[in-house]
Amino acid sequence: QVQLVESGGGLVQPGGSLRLSCAASGFTFNSYAMSWYRQASGKERELVAAISNLGYTINYADCAKGRFTISRDNAKKTMYLQMNSLLPEDTAVYYCKARRGSDEYWGQGIQVTVSS
Repeated sequence: QVQLVESGGGLVQPGGSLRLSCAASGFTFNSYAMSWYRQASGKERELVAAISNLGYTINYADCAKGRFTISRDNAKKTMYLQMNSLLPEDTAVYYCKARRGSDEYWGQGIQVTVSS
């Protein structure tokens, strides 16, 4: 049974930091590229950052560049998103996704709220 479980979200003040985790099970984690998406209320889901299966290739959306860092630990079957200098516009539900070819799995999402 495939599972992707996000954790680490919550309420943070502007300028603060959060570290999201995505714990995977039920599939060969190190064979899958992983990514973080987010969806703000009333907006479409958007890519935040992506990392290749072995971590050699990383890409960031403009909204994440310079502030967010994606990483993965294949031994722990976990992906991370370190988010610094958070802004109110980073408020969204954050999702992790695993993809290999046509196989694609999503987590259930976790709320991140940036507010004073």
